[in-house]
Amino acid sequence: MAGSREARLAALRGQIAAIQAGTRTPNPVLPFGDLAIDGCFPGGGLPLGGWHEVTGAGLEDETGAATAAFVGLLLRPLVKTGAIVWVARRSDLFAPGLFGLGFPAERLIQVRTRDEAETLSVLEDALSTQGVAAAVGEAEAPDLTAGRRLQLACEKRGGFGVLLHRRPYGGARKTAASGSASFSRWRIGPSPTPPPADDIGLGPPRWRVELERCRGGRSGAWILEAQEAGHGPHPFRLVSQLADHDVAPTEPGLRLVG
Repeated sequence: MAGSREARLAALRGQIAAIQAGTRTPNPVLPFGDLAIDGCFPGGGLPLGGWHEVTGAGLEDETGAATAAFVGLLLRPLVKTGAIVWVARRSDLFAPGLFGLGFPAERLIQVRTRDEAETLSVLEDALSTQGVAAAVGEAEAPDLTAGRRLQLACEKRGGFGVLLHRRPYGGARKTAASGSASFSRWRIGPSPTPPPADDIGLGPPRWRVELERCRGGRSGAWILEAQEAGHGPHPFRLVSQLADHDVAPTEPGLRLVG
């Protein structure tokens, strides 16, 4: 079957990447379930035991609404293996919204911190704690030293880390440190979604997703749509692939969400 062949090819790429990196076996990965996306990663998916950066497009850099929804949905397959810790200075994470995307709220642990330094410290501790499958930290611009500490924490127990870049409302943008220890860097924004067949309410949420950087892989840009829990092992469905980050082809009856 074509799907099985693609899975074997993705596994083979992971083995080759592991050999090139000098390791015996490839790290487990979190795949998207579509070769157009998974083919960008040397192991056929986002590796566990590493951390990833997510930034927001436009005002999402401050509000963090679309980025939080995207990250919550991305982590949904990992809730079966442990708790998800979410660390932030602001207590505006809307857990019922995540629940509406199929994320079980009972597996979520929220931690509120005083400043960015404490956020990074708690995130590091969470990633190295047994029973934690993934941890998310909302911070503005960690330096390279902090990034390396996060990577070591991920490697300790194979945790999946996400640093969600978020700056204060109306605050000046902090200069990001040159270089990063993260495996990948993403830019997320909302995307129009068509109405459902009965034209009542809104269709499933969509995101404009840009993979800006991937260690050992290649960049890409797509429109992804949320897939309901129980409709397969992967939480996203690929709607369209964007060439050179151009706008996706217009679909009839589009309406904005978010």
